[in-house]
Amino acid sequence: MVFSCARLAALVAFPLVTVGCIGAEIDEESGELIGEDQSAILSENGNLPNALDGNGLNLNGLNLNGLNLNALNPASLSTSALAAIKNSGSNGALAREFMRYLVSCALRPDQTFSFSWTDSAGVVRQEVYRGDLGMAHWWATGAITNDTYVQRQVTACIAARTNWYGTHVTISLRNAEPSMSSSPSERATYTVREGAFWGNLFASTPYVRACYTPSGVARARQLQRDCAAGHLSVDPVTGATTVQQCGPMTIVGSCDVVCNRVDSNGGFYGGCLENPATSQWVRTDVVVTSFLTP
Repeated sequence: MVFSCARLAALVAFPLVTVGCIGAEIDEESGELIGEDQSAILSENGNLPNALDGNGLNLNGLNLNGLNLNALNPASLSTSALAAIKNSGSNGALAREFMRYLVSCALRPDQTFSFSWTDSAGVVRQEVYRGDLGMAHWWATGAITNDTYVQRQVTACIAARTNWYGTHVTISLRNAEPSMSSSPSERATYTVREGAFWGNLFASTPYVRACYTPSGVARARQLQRDCAAGHLSVDPVTGATTVQQCGPMTIVGSCDVVCNRVDSNGGFYGGCLENPATSQWVRTDVVVTSFLTP
């Protein structure tokens, strides 16, 4: 599963369940299916550091009642969620970018999410977001309230497409799902395992976790993909270097420590510790592993 990554900023506002993508500018071009036989999709990612925090969206934005209790179509959204994606301000831009990536992960290429909104100049804008992966294509007409597996798949998909910067990167995302499979040529091209992502943004207490593959940290930072290993920041006063995570995306350490069962074919992690801070035994197999070019 190849993603051409540009400006994907995750917008998770806790306790709001939302993650989205945005960069220095909003790029409204949707992902393009480039080859079903290769299970490859071109999409976007990259982002700004503040995207994954409470300033991105708030309780008046896209919330649980607006998303996972209802169908993923404009007619079924809650009043607050619909207002969020139609907002003409900066929060509206974040909400629309989040929705675009949510649709990309959840719906199929033949499904769309369409609506209009009016900008600050009074111009009516038409939005059409097309699906890509089809992880929850039935969400277009029904809720996924009780399907925690799908909730986790969609969460991992969006989290893996999150980045600190607004630069264009190309990544390969893989797990055991057919929609996330990879061709031999893809695996030969994207050989640097960056890290893994998992969580559930639809849980009563939303969370996202990530880990890094030590051998891929240098390449990830070179490509400005910092959310798995953490963003390096230098204190202008003391000169000390600190590591910052992407908002509430908790970095739990090395994937070599917290994950296991590397797939012999796809190279992805088969499972990771759900929360290493609380248990060294409870694992989740709903994980998306990211790969980069050397």
